[in-house]
Amino acid sequence: MPRKARQYSGTIEECNNKWIVALYIRLSVEDGDDKVESNSVSNQRQLLEDFIKENTELSIYDYYIDDGYSGTSSDRPDFQRLLNDMKLKKFNTIIVKDLSRLGRNYIEVGNYIEQIFPLFNMRFIAVNDSIDSYKDPKSVNNVIVPFKNLMNDEYCRDISNKIRAILNVKKRNGEYVGALTPYGYVKDPDDVHHLIIDEEPAQVVREIFDLVIKGYGRTKIAKELNARGILNPMGYRNKVLNQNFKLKRPNDEKFAYLWDPATILSILKSQVYCGDVIQSKGKLISYKVHKHIKNPKEEWVIVKNMHEPIIDRETFEKVQKALLDRDVKANQDGTLSIYAGHLKCADCKMSMTKRVGSKYKGKPRPHYHYACSTYCRKSKDLCTKHLIRDDILYEAILKAVKLQISLVIDIDTIIKETTNTKQVDFRKESLKNSIKKQEIEYEKQRKLKKSCYEDWKLGVIDETDYYEYNQSYVNKMKKLEEQILYLKEELMECESLKSNNEWIEKFKKYENITELSRNIIDDLIDNIYVHEDNKITIKFNYEDEYKTAIEYVKANNGIEISSVG
Repeated sequence: MPRKARQYSGTIEECNNKWIVALYIRLSVEDGDDKVESNSVSNQRQLLEDFIKENTELSIYDYYIDDGYSGTSSDRPDFQRLLNDMKLKKFNTIIVKDLSRLGRNYIEVGNYIEQIFPLFNMRFIAVNDSIDSYKDPKSVNNVIVPFKNLMNDEYCRDISNKIRAILNVKKRNGEYVGALTPYGYVKDPDDVHHLIIDEEPAQVVREIFDLVIKGYGRTKIAKELNARGILNPMGYRNKVLNQNFKLKRPNDEKFAYLWDPATILSILKSQVYCGDVIQSKGKLISYKVHKHIKNPKEEWVIVKNMHEPIIDRETFEKVQKALLDRDVKANQDGTLSIYAGHLKCADCKMSMTKRVGSKYKGKPRPHYHYACSTYCRKSKDLCTKHLIRDDILYEAILKAVKLQISLVIDIDTIIKETTNTKQVDFRKESLKNSIKKQEIEYEKQRKLKKSCYEDWKLGVIDETDYYEYNQSYVNKMKKLEEQILYLKEELMECESLKSNNEWIEKFKKYENITELSRNIIDDLIDNIYVHEDNKITIKFNYEDEYKTAIEYVKANNGIEISSVG
């Protein structure tokens, strides 16, 4: 019957055996190769215990096990515990299955074997590599040891590169490879690289975006969610998804329900809610240095429309527009300014700063005013003040919006009265057929041009004939390109004259407005530019569609219509 491995918990001095042993075991994902079974924790443990049974002078002090930790770094919980116990002289022998279990960093492993362990009079044994610093000192200094450490290091580097290459391919294909899913999504049980909506948190995400559209600021949204006791993203992962992430305040359960403006902002800026997969936002410095650094935005991998969106793109873009402007977004009650993201200095094109009016004759002024942020925050030499009072700005914008709506409705009426719908539809079909014919002809000329080159190379025609034919085909293709472009522009004009155009309906929706709102500003206005002397210029949305409609009205009715400036 084989003897059981000895376990000892006293001090080195109290032990009858000379050698008190720390058994170190490590396993990580990098070991998931064909040796995964032999490298398992249980198999390493069994091998080391069998070795102890065969060597009666050895007594086990403790097991040190790092399951799931890479060998490229010494920052492993039980390895650090082992080092600490070594300094306290709780044992005098360290045994591992082989050198790769101690670590895969060539420099670090060499430093431990050649300097640190000898400094603490520590006997080191690597069973499968036949290394024993006490019985065979040469086995440690053998040239094969650094070579093995180098191979272990190289193995890890090679695995790291292969895994990175595979992940990069998956990322470019739009496959989600993150360990954690964004708040509002979970992994598809049928495809772990595909996200599906988790309806409970998704509804919270929709509400957050909706509140911004309604004018709420991030702080006010956070207070609203806190008042209702809604789990924050980390709390939801812990309590509902059972992912067991440590809270910043583990003894305070209320922290799981605590929302802050930064969390709200991260959700509002996340393009994933439009159905896009965004990855490679950060990376490890190297396979040895396990520190994350941020990638510049141009290096992010973004693949659109890979999963069901929680937020439509139009709503997402509206919110991003609001988030761009740091200066005019906040009202005193925590709501979002109706101008947020739209109000700019006409000269430097920077945002306008919202400021409370100073006291006048000892009494507070009953209004806000706006000034150029460059002038206020950077230098008075870079731009001028561009000061405008809130009430003056409001009345000017309201008047301009109402006038623009009136003009759009007039245009729509004229187009309807002067446009025969059947004729327009017939013209559209005719244009589509013409474009198709021209494109077929273009492709024909392109093939002839190619065959002409092949005939020249085969000696069917001489060089002079080739250049003559080639130039003829090039000229025909150029004319066809111009004709196709002209026909497509005419087709676009016909498309834009449909009475139910989205842009016209947007304006008509606000036909009877008596006051401004954030929705009106977002739907109808791109930017509002403030000049000196209380003058403003408004750039409306759908400018190209509007100009096309005006040109049509002018051409067919001789009516002069201008936009609002």
